Amino acid sequence: MPYRQNLSSIVGMLNRNDISSVELVQCFLDRIQKHSDLNAFISTDPEQTLKQAQLSDEARARGSSSDLSGVPIAHKDIFCTTHMATTCGSRMLKDFISPYNATVVELLSKSGAILIGKTNMDEFAMGSSTETSWFGPTRNPWHGDHVPGGSSGGSAAAVAARLVPAATGTDTGGSIRQPAAFCGLTGLKPSYGRISRYGMIAYASSLDQGGPITQTAEDAARLLQVMAGFDRRDATSLNKQVPNYLDHLCTSIAGLRIGVPSNFVDDAVNSEVLDAIHDSLAEFEKLGAKLVEVSLPSSKAAIPCYYVIAPAEASSNLSRFDGVRYGYRTDSFNDLDELYKKTRSEGFGLEVKRRIMIGTFALSSGYYDAYYRKAQQIRRLISDEFESAFKQCDYIAGPTSPTTAFGLGEKTNDPVSMYLSDIFTISANLAGIPAISIPVGFDKLGLPVGLQLIGQSFDEQGLLNLAHSYQQVTNWHEVIPTEFT
Repeated sequence: MPYRQNLSSIVGMLNRNDISSVELVQCFLDRIQKHSDLNAFISTDPEQTLKQAQLSDEARARGSSSDLSGVPIAHKDIFCTTHMATTCGSRMLKDFISPYNATVVELLSKSGAILIGKTNMDEFAMGSSTETSWFGPTRNPWHGDHVPGGSSGGSAAAVAARLVPAATGTDTGGSIRQPAAFCGLTGLKPSYGRISRYGMIAYASSLDQGGPITQTAEDAARLLQVMAGFDRRDATSLNKQVPNYLDHLCTSIAGLRIGVPSNFVDDAVNSEVLDAIHDSLAEFEKLGAKLVEVSLPSSKAAIPCYYVIAPAEASSNLSRFDGVRYGYRTDSFNDLDELYKKTRSEGFGLEVKRRIMIGTFALSSGYYDAYYRKAQQIRRLISDEFESAFKQCDYIAGPTSPTTAFGLGEKTNDPVSMYLSDIFTISANLAGIPAISIPVGFDKLGLPVGLQLIGQSFDEQGLLNLAHSYQQVTNWHEVIPTEFT
């Protein structure tokens, strides 16, 4: 069955004419409908999707095809699209149709990829469980009573359940890597500036970065090859050469030094997660890599640092949603001031309002220096410590999350506990460096465990090769949740 194949295998099937794009797309559309109880998708348009598949087949018959011609993919519903609503999982934007496509959407479309739907997410990417979505929570395909992670939980659940071969996500503090870990997938957060943020609705502008969620590192390389590159429309996009990621996937990792921070392995990490991490590191040693201990003491301050900077930027970015220009508007108001207050009170969910309030407080007169400026100083310190650590090693490894996926509703009333699920991922965003999560085992409940690998700035190529090398000698990435086989 084609849905059991990964993205790279599907590309091969299409190139050999083993299957048509129409047949492929119909297969995945049927699965999306059959497993709608996962709530992985917010929007689909089967008629338009099949029309695009037909055009792809006709182009291929004429001898005209691109890297991803005829392959269905899904976009996190934070990327602007002209023919599907872009909601950000919020009532505020539930009917918003963008007048333009995000650069990521544009690039993947030019490569021949076919948009099959927009995936569910935590509202405005604020959350770690995809439970804050106005459209309801997404379920984890491995265990329906557990979360898929967040905020890109819809994308992760869709790929894990084989409802789509690959999907895009965004990562502000771990929102690609943590759901990838919870769903047994490969999730890559590239270096800040590697992928254009144009048309990606902002949460925290200095931290947000788009990236792929796939079954394998090879699939991630294939998507990144298309998504990466300079974009003059994005002031944070960096004009750096994009290497051929696929050409460097089979390089030996013998002699590479993998740093293991001592503070990544403490009492906060579940013992089953630790066992899987230790086993995966042993596999890297068998492949010739050397493990060295490194120190990142300031990473313990990453959570409070992040939860000052990110909400501060969010309070500014979300000020545009006021009921005047676009988006949700309250039905009843007497004056402009009441329009603003009621629209934002009704249009935003609890977690979004919580972070706006925190951010506004941190930026307010008398508190800016005590909170926001201090957080930026800690951010610089964390970045400097990574630079120092990379003088002793080539890559850094550790758990993606301290636990496997937690239960639906388990942490909704304890936001601090929810925030701590990102304790190992946030530092890479603060430093702007690339990181990837790959599956390395399961706990006793059958929930996946993720290993995080962190690299130096713009070394996605090396990270993908490291992950690919591991996946050549293990099969965790090939396992499909029983219900979806």
